[in-house]
Amino acid sequence: MTTIKTLKVHITGVYGLVGNLMYRHLSSRPDLYEVYGSGRRKIGSARAGRDEIVQLSDDHFAIADLSDAQAVRDAITGMDAVLHFGAAPDPEATFEEVLNSNIIGTYNVLEACRLAGVHRLVYASSIMVSHGYFQHTEPYKSIQDCRWHDIPATLSRITHKDPPRPTEPYSASKVYGEVICRMYADAHAISTICLRLGYVNKQDVCEMPFANSIWFSQRDCVNFIDLALQATAEPMFEICYGVSDNKHRWVDLEHTREVLRFIPQDSHERRLERG
Repeated sequence: MTTIKTLKVHITGVYGLVGNLMYRHLSSRPDLYEVYGSGRRKIGSARAGRDEIVQLSDDHFAIADLSDAQAVRDAITGMDAVLHFGAAPDPEATFEEVLNSNIIGTYNVLEACRLAGVHRLVYASSIMVSHGYFQHTEPYKSIQDCRWHDIPATLSRITHKDPPRPTEPYSASKVYGEVICRMYADAHAISTICLRLGYVNKQDVCEMPFANSIWFSQRDCVNFIDLALQATAEPMFEICYGVSDNKHRWVDLEHTREVLRFIPQDSHERRLERG
């Protein structure tokens, strides 16, 4: 009988919203995954809900500020794969606020992977690397402005091949993250998928009219990330958008389907119907 080796997976930012969703999801499959995590502190982020996170056992959690290269290296050593979700997630943050976590921190994670011989990485980028199209270019701006009558019946969607258009330091830091992931994939054979995640929230419902185009249900999100983690078993570098199947979705999912076999199960409209 062939014994399947469990994959040791480390999640940075494990007490953030997406990090903790993935911890719950992967740890429910102990036959496949042994899950570890790290963060700056032992409490949940404001987005995740400090009283609603699932805590890791002490022997599977490490305090590691992403700007502390040695702490990151210690946390990642011995792992088979890394889900890099730790970040300063605020689009209103200043450059100084995103510098340590999103720029220096992402470099530290990749360098720790190189030094520890970890060759599988999933990086949490953001749909906001393309937000300039949404804010400034028609017909996408009509979605943001809720001018529904101005949206064409056939919408040409933004793909991973279109140039990034960040709009502030946070989204610019995610572009940097994708670029340095590409460098480590090429130079050090770290199989990497950068996920341009849509709008995930604790309530698991779209709260703003314009955001119905970028909403990403928790169910779709964890499935998307799980498929990406599985795909890194083969050498690759890819960038994939992840959103639910919303009526006014303006980013491409065809490439995502081809690379990851991801088909969203939810949509903003179906969520409203469920109530």
